[in-house]
Amino acid sequence: MTDREYLARAFVLANQGRYTTDPNPRVGCVLVKHGRVIGEGYHQLAGGPHAEAQALNQVEGSAEGATAYVTLEPCSYHGRTPSCAAALIEAGVVRVVAAAEDPHPRNRGAGFELLEAAGIEVVRALDPDAAEALNPGHLKCHAHNRPYVRLKLAATMDGLTALPNGESQWITSAAARLDVQRLRAQSSAIVTGANTVLDDDPELTVRDPGIDPRFSSLILSRARPVYVLDSNARTTSEARVYANPQARQVCGVHARSDHPQSMRINTNPAGRIDLSEFFAKLAAEGVLEVLVESGAVLAGAVLEAGLVDELVLYMAPKLMGVGRPLLQLPELDKMSDLKNFEITEHRRIGPDLKLVLKPRA
Repeated sequence: MTDREYLARAFVLANQGRYTTDPNPRVGCVLVKHGRVIGEGYHQLAGGPHAEAQALNQVEGSAEGATAYVTLEPCSYHGRTPSCAAALIEAGVVRVVAAAEDPHPRNRGAGFELLEAAGIEVVRALDPDAAEALNPGHLKCHAHNRPYVRLKLAATMDGLTALPNGESQWITSAAARLDVQRLRAQSSAIVTGANTVLDDDPELTVRDPGIDPRFSSLILSRARPVYVLDSNARTTSEARVYANPQARQVCGVHARSDHPQSMRINTNPAGRIDLSEFFAKLAAEGVLEVLVESGAVLAGAVLEAGLVDELVLYMAPKLMGVGRPLLQLPELDKMSDLKNFEITEHRRIGPDLKLVLKPRA
């Protein structure tokens, strides 16, 4: 097998921690000696053993002379767990093939330097694109000081999300709703708007054991904060979303709020939450990946502000004719001003169509 094939196996392992490692990155490791895999591991839970330690623990005998394939640069420092770079050095590993450098400021190349100083051959960036796809929030947060933002939308084929009277349950199928549960599960936090809370009174919880039955107890037990953007503090503590002890009302600095965990953010000239400041504050608090689930106003505002990294659109094979729109965006005068996206994924989810789109540069 080639370096890329062993590294691909490490990515398969890392993906098993997709819903559980936050706020840590997802990492996988494969140890190979004399053309044979002698140990594998992945990081499953923050505070638990890292992927390299898991792989080394699997080794029967000695890892001396082995090559380690890792999806991210081994950590150089002792945090809640010991340094992985030091563990590989101590184990006698002679070569490390990494998919990418770790963008975290405490590590950023330091792990590679430790390995090289010990005489270990290091391949630093064999597949940086795959590493970014696995941990988009880790890169976005530490390189650009804001989380990776996914905007989830669901609509009929004619682009409508609810009847004129507000009824919207259900446009998409149970299969699509399970897929949304997976999006929530892999997110660090969920963001919604005051209008959604007032109109629909959602819980916005991760609650389906079918997300990944292998790890359902871990997935369902990890708390995820919900941020309700409510510039004028219109929502009350009786809303179901606030049953989550980590739910926070995000209001303007001068709004009158009695929520014990309100977050104060400056407002823009239109009186709405300054989205750039809000997302920067989330990044400072260690929030890596955000799922925005909201109505047309907030969804349009996040798009208009250029803060959407990924748009996930579920389209049901239904027509409504008259109803509430998918987005609220400013009127345009020129076709050249249209917002352009690239479709990066399209597939059937039950009877519905799922599209994943990213903004064109």
